[in-house]
Amino acid sequence: MSATTRRLTTAQALVRFLSAQYTERDGVRRRLIAGAWGIFGHGNVAGLGQALVEYRDAMPYHQGRNEQSMVHAAVGYARQLNRLSAQAVTTSIGPGATNMVTGAALATINRLPVLLLPGDYFASRAADPLLQQLEHPVEADVSVNDTLRPVSRYFDRITRPEALIASALNAMRVLADPAETGAVTLALPQDVQAEAYDWPEEFFAERVWTVRRPAPDPVELDAAVAAVRAARRPLIVAGGGVHHSEAEDALRALVDATGIPVASTQAGKGSLRHDHPADLGGIGHTGTAVSDALARDADVVIGVGTRYTDFTTASGTLFRNPDVTFVNLNVTGFDAHKLAARPLVCDARTGLERLTEALAGYRVDAAYEAEYGQGKERWDAVVEAALRAEDDTAVPTQTQVLGALDAVVGDDDVVINAAGSLPGDLHKLWRARSPRQYHLEYGYSCMGYEIPAALGVQQAAPGTPVWALVGDGTYLMMPTEIVTAVQEGLPVNVVLVQNHGYASIGGLSEETGGERYGTAYRYRAEDGSFTGAPLPVDLAANAASLGMDVLRAKTVRELRSALAEARASDRPTCVYVETDPTPTAPPAEAWWDVPVAEVATREPARQARERYDAQVTGRRRHL
Repeated sequence: MSATTRRLTTAQALVRFLSAQYTERDGVRRRLIAGAWGIFGHGNVAGLGQALVEYRDAMPYHQGRNEQSMVHAAVGYARQLNRLSAQAVTTSIGPGATNMVTGAALATINRLPVLLLPGDYFASRAADPLLQQLEHPVEADVSVNDTLRPVSRYFDRITRPEALIASALNAMRVLADPAETGAVTLALPQDVQAEAYDWPEEFFAERVWTVRRPAPDPVELDAAVAAVRAARRPLIVAGGGVHHSEAEDALRALVDATGIPVASTQAGKGSLRHDHPADLGGIGHTGTAVSDALARDADVVIGVGTRYTDFTTASGTLFRNPDVTFVNLNVTGFDAHKLAARPLVCDARTGLERLTEALAGYRVDAAYEAEYGQGKERWDAVVEAALRAEDDTAVPTQTQVLGALDAVVGDDDVVINAAGSLPGDLHKLWRARSPRQYHLEYGYSCMGYEIPAALGVQQAAPGTPVWALVGDGTYLMMPTEIVTAVQEGLPVNVVLVQNHGYASIGGLSEETGGERYGTAYRYRAEDGSFTGAPLPVDLAANAASLGMDVLRAKTVRELRSALAEARASDRPTCVYVETDPTPTAPPAEAWWDVPVAEVATREPARQARERYDAQVTGRRRHL
């Protein structure tokens, strides 16, 4: 140990250490842990709580209302800043800690960094059992925090002060690693948090973590280039890795040089501007007609920073060309090898630049460009029809709500959504104008994400108009961070779409033989079904009671006016609108596998199974 030491508690040492950590990429330096969210209880108030007071000038603190929401806010912050800066979240042991599990899973699935600091039981066992302690009959070292192990990219329980040194460094390594990042958990026994130790001064020195841009292996690059040069109908699938790597310009350069069209996943939408000639919009179950048509016949699919979820591949039914070849450019080898691809394990921007250089002279046939150009033109007409309202005195449909918002937002506004029927409509119809405008969390599709994530995005991009699009189902899951927005002075805008139920899952229920049972917010009818009158719930009044300014809109015209007023406001504002439930979004262009009851007595379920059996025959495994 160094001869120069500083005597601090473990919690004080951790906060001091975190305040000196930085990332650097392309010469730009950022705080790695830029602030801490917290709700205090007996497991962290006297340890981390006191430490955050001790170093309040070095570590900004944000008071949350729900532990899951705090993690969502931190995730929104990290995504807005392309994973180069993150936030910490601290809770007490017990329900505070287990409430973070959903947020941790969301972060890890989406490859987004967040540091979780839950309190834990006494390491000394001096108080045993203590309040909220889980007593396991055969594993005495288990606590409720072990529920965070499977959803964390790194987990440790700090049972001695000096153990923090190696663990904290490993935590920062994982958070800053583009191939490994996700939720990181350091469980902190409450007695250890308050225990003093002589820490080496080197532990608190400023430390810079370089966010690597690994280059492709020459052999892998040659194989990828050979595959693309042999292609007649290549297609790029742009995933979230394009944004995380800030590779949008490199992607556009490749497309401009080769004419290869681009379809985007939910996380990758906005990789090209919507009006770029080669941007075909979303792909997969919620994709556009032109994207999915090209995907079915593509002979080479170039995946850039995508995980190939079932929505992207239409549950293995989309890429139907018997000779299709996949080239996967991904910083993570795990994803690069999916679908038996020719892997190109590298940073997205670096890989795209090398690929462009190596493909010099290659360009797709003019007939292929004309084909997808005409398809894009046809789809643009479909989008325009869905977003347009012929009568601006009418109650808007959901797609017309998107059309009204499209007319109000600027190029740099951020639109956030995660669950319900809105993700499908947005993926098909939203015209993304900038890389960060389209913020869809669809790796975990977590209801309740939107409002807290909006807070994180607003913190990361002050002065940027931020819109959280929520249905009534999502709003009821997690509206509490509205209070935090008011307290922190974060002028987020919530567009609250009231359709009296779970519209998305209701449609899926009908399609799969469930007859929309239990998916509407209505009184029960005499037969037990939920087909009675809508419940007399006033969600706008609820938002107002939590401190938001609320604007009610009943018509398309009023909606446009309310959205413009909200955008101009410097206060958290809710635009509330009840929608016409008439479906106006284009139907799905590809399948999604949701298994249907193999046997049933009710006719809707039997018919659903017939449709399922017909679709599932189109699935293939790419080997």
